[in-house]
Parts: sequence; C-alpha cells; structure tokens
Amino acid sequence: QVQYLYDTSVPAAYSDSTLEDTLSALGYVERSKPSKVNLYASTFSDKDAIGDCIERYNDALPEDDQITYTDYVALLMSSVTTIINAISYVLIAFVSISLVVSSIMIGIITYISVLERTREIGVRRAIGAKPFDIISQIMSESLLLTSLAGLIGLSVGVFLLDVVNNAMASDGDVSNDTFFSNPEIHIGTAVAATVILLFSGLLAGLIPAWRAMQIKAIDAIREE
Repeated sequence: QVQYLYDTSVPAAYSDSTLEDTLSALGYVERSKPSKVNLYASTFSDKDAIGDCIERYNDALPEDDQITYTDYVALLMSSVTTIINAISYVLIAFVSISLVVSSIMIGIITYISVLERTREIGVRRAIGAKPFDIISQIMSESLLLTSLAGLIGLSVGVFLLDVVNNAMASDGDVSNDTFFSNPEIHIGTAVAATVILLFSGLLAGLIPAWRAMQIKAIDAIREE
C-alpha cells in the first residue's frame, strides 16, 4: 500500500539547477567574482573617505549593480553613543538633584548664620548700616560658599581627568588620529557650570538676605 501511494500520489521530483547554481548555493566563490570584500580603516577620516568613494561609485550605476556595504564601526559607535547619552542623562539628573540639595543646604547654613548674628545685625543697623549693606554681606557669603564648592569640584574633576588620561596613555599610544582621543574639559562647559553655580548661590542667599533686611535694630539688640 505504501508503494502504491508513493507511485500514484507522489509526483516525480527532480532538480533543474546547474553545477554553477549548486556551487553558489554551497558558498563557492571565484576569486574574480568575490561576494564581499572587507576593508579595515585605521582612522575615522579614512573610513569616511571609503564610504564617500562607494557612494560616488553607486551614484553612477543602476540599483542592481550598486555595492551594498555595512559600516560596522558606525554601527558600533552609534550603539556606544546611545549608551553614553543614556548614561549622560542619568548623570545630569543626579547632578541636578545634587545642585538643588546643595543650594538648599547653603541657604539653610546662611539662614542659621543670620539667626546667630541677629544682635550683630541690630548693632550695625543702629550705627547707620543700610539694608543694602546687610543684603550685600549675606549675598556675598552665599556666593563665597558656592564659589569655594565649585572650585573644589572643578579641581577634583581636573585631577580625575588627568588620572584617566595618564592611565589611557600607559596602555598604549592614544592620539587624535585614532578612533579614540583623550577626554578633556571644554572651556565653554566650565564657564556654563560656573554661571549656573553662581546663580544657584544667589538664589540660596535670597531668603536669608531678606530675613536679615527685615530685622529691626531695637528688636535685634534686645535679642538674647
């Protein structure tokens, strides 16, 4: 019965492929007709030059004759850039939270300083100090605290950056002509961070300065 079903129901099967088709299916490639070519560039500029050359070659040919290429370095760097951007956003969030907390702490410290010097402020007001003088003193102290904190943070950042660069240099020659270059601190970034820091210091000193300005001389002198 199996033989009968096979003879009657199974049609004759045969292959119409040629020897060349079979060899191609098995992955055989002639040297004169390569299926792919691997190019390894030593620098980013060389890689871009190779990509531009292929693009110019494809522009002059129909779609069927164009070269299809994959830039593995670009794919890798795109993935690395995405990861670095994600890490940067997380770090920016942490830094923003730290900046807000630091501003609040500076404001609290300045406010406590104002409360502890209530009699001093009252004496100064009694001998002719103007509210602007009191405000200038409190704001100056707040700016001084934030400036010292920023200077310490910038110094630590420069020190750690120098340590990282020395560690990278000890592992091999790392120059701008290779895929990776030494990290560095940009002047614009440092200036922007300083401006933001000083602005946060001004905001932190507003409430203590306003509290000091509202102190009356007679009430402050009577303060125990």
